[in-house]
Amino acid sequence: MTVHDQQQLGKTLWNIADQLRGAMSADDFRDYMLSFLFLRYLSDNYEAAAQKELGSDYPVLDKEDKRTPLNIWYEDNQADIAEFEQQMRKKAHYVIEPPYLWSSIAEQARTQKDELLDTLQKGFKYIEEQSFNSSFKGLFSEIKLDSDKLGKSYKERNKMLCSIIQKIAEGIAQFSTDTDILGDAYEYLIGQFAAGSGKKAGEFYTPQPLSRILSEIVSLDSQEPQTGKRAKLDKVLDFTCGSGSLLLNVRHQLGKNGIGKIYGQEKNITTYNLARMNMLLHGVKDTEFAIYHGDSLLNDWDILNERNPAKKIEFQAIVANPPFSYRWEPNEVMGEDFRFKSYGLAPKSAADFAFLLHGFHFLSKEGTMAIILPHGVLFRGGAEERIRTKLLKDNNIDTIIGLPSNLFFSTGIPVCILVLKKCKKYDDVLFINASEHFEKGKRQNNLLPEHIDKIIATYQYRTEEERYARRVSLEEIEQNGYNLNISRYVSTAIAEETIDLQAVHQELVSLEQKAQEARAKHNQFLKELGLPTI
Repeated sequence: MTVHDQQQLGKTLWNIADQLRGAMSADDFRDYMLSFLFLRYLSDNYEAAAQKELGSDYPVLDKEDKRTPLNIWYEDNQADIAEFEQQMRKKAHYVIEPPYLWSSIAEQARTQKDELLDTLQKGFKYIEEQSFNSSFKGLFSEIKLDSDKLGKSYKERNKMLCSIIQKIAEGIAQFSTDTDILGDAYEYLIGQFAAGSGKKAGEFYTPQPLSRILSEIVSLDSQEPQTGKRAKLDKVLDFTCGSGSLLLNVRHQLGKNGIGKIYGQEKNITTYNLARMNMLLHGVKDTEFAIYHGDSLLNDWDILNERNPAKKIEFQAIVANPPFSYRWEPNEVMGEDFRFKSYGLAPKSAADFAFLLHGFHFLSKEGTMAIILPHGVLFRGGAEERIRTKLLKDNNIDTIIGLPSNLFFSTGIPVCILVLKKCKKYDDVLFINASEHFEKGKRQNNLLPEHIDKIIATYQYRTEEERYARRVSLEEIEQNGYNLNISRYVSTAIAEETIDLQAVHQELVSLEQKAQEARAKHNQFLKELGLPTI
């Protein structure tokens, strides 16, 4: 499938969503739409694996026969089902019983079966509790099939679900789909729903251009980025992972086998479920990722709360787009927390540095961390100044990238990317001021591929360019009171041309003299003609 077809599939599904949701909010309808797309992916993947496993025993049906091939095989081979499912758990990593496959559900929707809603409820519960060896409990917890938003009665809700599923099935049927394409369509829809959600979008979505910048930076060799990407990353973490797009972008940079295991944490339950679905939709096996529902600031994930330094988990790459200037409630006990003890606590009014220090604590010595934060962290005083100063004195801040305003759905403020390392090769800080390099849009500004490439290349080769990038010594930063305001070091202002007043004066005198000579000559002609002089 071409890139154009991928985009068309995404647009087709979005148009279906736009037509069908009616008075339902974009956020509510998103959960239904994406869950059904997820079910379609699981089913397609499973049926393809089952056909490969069964070989010539896989039933071949006539076009007019709308039954599911696996349903027929289950009916004819009752004694072999247990062994077959055991094999499928080894090879596909999960099992879906025939009645809950998308093809069965779509056929029920097409024929307007009264039991569709009931079948869906049972199917979602089966996938959560029995499909995978890992527990995916609560995966569909936000899909309220009994919600009045679908209809006031069972009959109305069933009818609405039949309509939604039938339209999705018809829309997807126009395209030759595979697992990667459905994953791309899922990402496209997340982006579209984010745009429609306005400020709420910041909870679950990082715009793709920013996601690409962060993921490419952490994929490069930490000490020698100019040598290119690392062959493999053992562990990657996003502690405010939203829908998981940042983590998937890192995986995309290194290939499907380029990451040992993906780790993510998300506080919002709906977004947490989106992330788990997103991982599976992009072919990440349930054994290859761990997404935890919890609060990063409280550090309530057991694997990150290990007190024994010898057992501490560390990550070679950390990416994050935490909520900006989030109000939190630190207490005296948190002041002794191993993440903050050496730096102090971020102020209650802005947890930006609390998020940063949380991630930085788990960064390995050979790792790279890239985090999106508001510009305030670069120059605000008080507790933030103390934290910033220590990070600078310890030579942990590698690069600061200033970005244009209005790149996010959730805020119009300009943001920056901080790149941190525990072991740095260079004893300076690279400042990149990309604030004026963008394409202006009606609702949002955009970073084009050439803007992204320039940022990444400047970081990778640590190049300097007037009004764009500069390497600044720690001595100069110290002289500026550890203030990291980007314009102090890389100004985009165009210097006014220096005016030589003496030269200008001489030129004016010369012009005045020439004017007097011209007037005298002109008056001479006027006299000869008997006309009044000027």
